[in-house]
Amino acid sequence: MPEYISPSAFILLRVIGGVILFFISYKLFINEKVFKKDILRLALCGLFGVAINQLFFFEGLSLTTPINAAIIMTTNPIIVIIISAIILREKISLLKILGITFGVIGASKLILSSGGFSFENDFLIGNSFVFINATSYALYLVLVKDLMKRYHPITVMFYVFTFGLIFVIPFGYESIQLIDLSIFNYEIYMKVLFVLICTTFIAYLLNAFALKALNPSTVSVYIYLQPVLASIVAIFLNSDTLDANKIISACFIFIAVFLVSIPIKKS
Repeated sequence: MPEYISPSAFILLRVIGGVILFFISYKLFINEKVFKKDILRLALCGLFGVAINQLFFFEGLSLTTPINAAIIMTTNPIIVIIISAIILREKISLLKILGITFGVIGASKLILSSGGFSFENDFLIGNSFVFINATSYALYLVLVKDLMKRYHPITVMFYVFTFGLIFVIPFGYESIQLIDLSIFNYEIYMKVLFVLICTTFIAYLLNAFALKALNPSTVSVYIYLQPVLASIVAIFLNSDTLDANKIISACFIFIAVFLVSIPIKKS
């Protein structure tokens, strides 16, 4: 982006690809019925988990800095805990608070090592969009949890992406028609397929399976591993080096994931 495909067109392409892959999986392996009472919740999950989540992040990222966006995204687990406490009556334990704190410190330390957070007014709208994205995805994680108790993850994802497609079409319909496939080479096709299959279909599906067994707050805290994994990949590709800051940041993040993942004992 944007040389080969615009952000809004890429989002629509992602959602279309997700619908096709989840539809094939749904028809081949699951094919279960969904109760009418759950249609509204599925539609809301499509709105918050797919449409608002992706559209606001891409638009926000174009209006702010990558550092700002990465730092703002660290608020996602905090928002998840607050919404879970309100909607799911999930207990806010001391371990979760400590875990989130360690995660924010570790992720912020790692991200800020490549630059500082900008408070310029020029980035206010972009920062706000990224925060809406973080809030929207947090709400999705909480809303979809109840559906995972009643349906197979593939069923839920098929309906979520179908509703998400309805909401995304108006924003990407015109731009997707401007895609010129004649300028695509083999590498670009492979990159697009990677996004459609790996970071859309597989990522959302594994996230859904995780939500079937874990609380939304536990699932959300794994977002802190993204900068660590990005650093590992960068080091592996020789585009970055390992230093004390990365090691310390990773330790904070691993402690955070461990603390939040500890189950609360029930009497």
